[in-house]
Amino acid sequence: MKLRVARRLLQIQRVLVRHGLDDYVRATHLYRPLRFLFFLSPWTWFQRRRGATRAERLRLALEELGPIFVKFGQALSTRRDLLPVDIADELARLQDRVPPFPGELARASLERSYGRRLEELFTAFATEALAAASIAQVHVATRRDGREVVVKVLRPGMRAQIGRDLEVLDAIAALAERWWPEARRLRPIEVVREYRQTVLDELDLMREAANASQLRRNFAHSPLLYVPEVHWDLCRGEVMVMERIHGVPIGDLATLRARGTDFRRLAENGVEIFFTQVFRHNFFHADMHPGNIFVIVDEPAAPRYAAVDFGIVGTLAMRDQRYLAEIFLAVFDRDYRRVAELHIECGWVPPATRVEEMESAVRTICEPIFDRPLREISFGTVLLRLFAALRRFDGQIQPQLILLQKTLLNVEGLGRQLYPELDIWKTASPVLRAWKRERVSPRTLLRELRRGLPDVLEVLTSLPALARVAIERAQSTAARPRDAGLPTERPDAPYAAAAAALAAATAASADAAVRRREQFTVAATILAAGLLWLGLRIEPQWPGAVGAAGGMLGLIALLFRT
Repeated sequence: MKLRVARRLLQIQRVLVRHGLDDYVRATHLYRPLRFLFFLSPWTWFQRRRGATRAERLRLALEELGPIFVKFGQALSTRRDLLPVDIADELARLQDRVPPFPGELARASLERSYGRRLEELFTAFATEALAAASIAQVHVATRRDGREVVVKVLRPGMRAQIGRDLEVLDAIAALAERWWPEARRLRPIEVVREYRQTVLDELDLMREAANASQLRRNFAHSPLLYVPEVHWDLCRGEVMVMERIHGVPIGDLATLRARGTDFRRLAENGVEIFFTQVFRHNFFHADMHPGNIFVIVDEPAAPRYAAVDFGIVGTLAMRDQRYLAEIFLAVFDRDYRRVAELHIECGWVPPATRVEEMESAVRTICEPIFDRPLREISFGTVLLRLFAALRRFDGQIQPQLILLQKTLLNVEGLGRQLYPELDIWKTASPVLRAWKRERVSPRTLLRELRRGLPDVLEVLTSLPALARVAIERAQSTAARPRDAGLPTERPDAPYAAAAAALAAATAASADAAVRRREQFTVAATILAAGLLWLGLRIEPQWPGAVGAAGGMLGLIALLFRT
């Protein structure tokens, strides 16, 4: 173990003891390899435990350990499939509030990144930070063309600090994996690996700028969400520059109320934005806490969201996206058997799982919830309980679904804060049903066919070569000489050879014609199968299948006429 990792572990131990959390270490059996640190360290002898709950003490300890551990706690709070409820709820309260670093350091870092003085790029630069977070902070500036922007710059030494703390987390996870019996279920090494990728992605501000640009393109001209413009010419790996927006923080309900904001429409728009991102764009802002959301209230009756901080985004595989939409709609319709079948079909539970048992588990989860008015039902809670049910059937939660669940809980909580009567089911159902109708539309079918056409053509062009190789191998095998030896040459051998060659040429010509017909048949069959597969991929119901079958028959007829 490296010296700096051991030194950091001592600091962590001191914080744990101060908050009365050393029993966590003993409970996980980590004290076996580290017990000498606990019993030889003077600060462990006279410490008193605090009266707060274990979850509160854990949250306070993470806040004291610094920004990396705060972000780790935030990420861990989304893994409700792994944590006790009280700890997950308390970790969700972690706030990313840290004091800003001096503006002079920000100026020096920016000039180092640009290789120029700031006065050459900006007519004004606010030394005082507009906002500060654990990884970066934001300053207001004015470009030389008069446009007002915000400049996001990484904290000095952040990469080194994150590298050190990631090594510490790796060491702790390895110890837990070795000494803690519960580690097999909680998978600490996997959790730390997930977090490592997330936090390293957040350090690349060019990646965040690309995320913002994609989201802005998705919602171009949308009345629901505004995404600031990225100023690409001023973006670097440690700097991101965006258009400055002037909106009301979503948590400032008093100001929104004073401006006459339509809270019901605002809450419903938030739900529509989320489901549009997930199912229409397949690209969603996955860090939608109140600090990242503003409201533009130029028209109070039609308020518009504005988003910032695009370091964490989520996407779904097309398979997961379709199955998730189908599960949501089946839950809407209380079709519990369909929910169970979808869980098995998409591979979230083992294929040997009995549908009846899964259906019974889903019914047990959903029926008590649906006895209440829909506006009192938490969509996120239903999803959370469905995921929790997977453990009983030896199912594995996919990381992208956990991110989706976390975002849904944020959106739902925010919507209920704005408008307690929000019926998220009523708002989400039309979006999902419209998406499902669009999946089976002729335009979508043609788009999928056009997208898959290059693959089909590649298969078609490779068929003649494959067939020729197969035929040559078959002919060489048939023409192999026998063990009995070769016959003696006859006087009319040259004439016989010529006649045989002519006959072989005639037969080869006939065979070539047959092979061409066979190749057309194989090609048509493959293309038809591709059409049928695309139709079923879009919607496993009769419209897609019939459309694909019609195309298949027409194509085969055309090829045979040719």
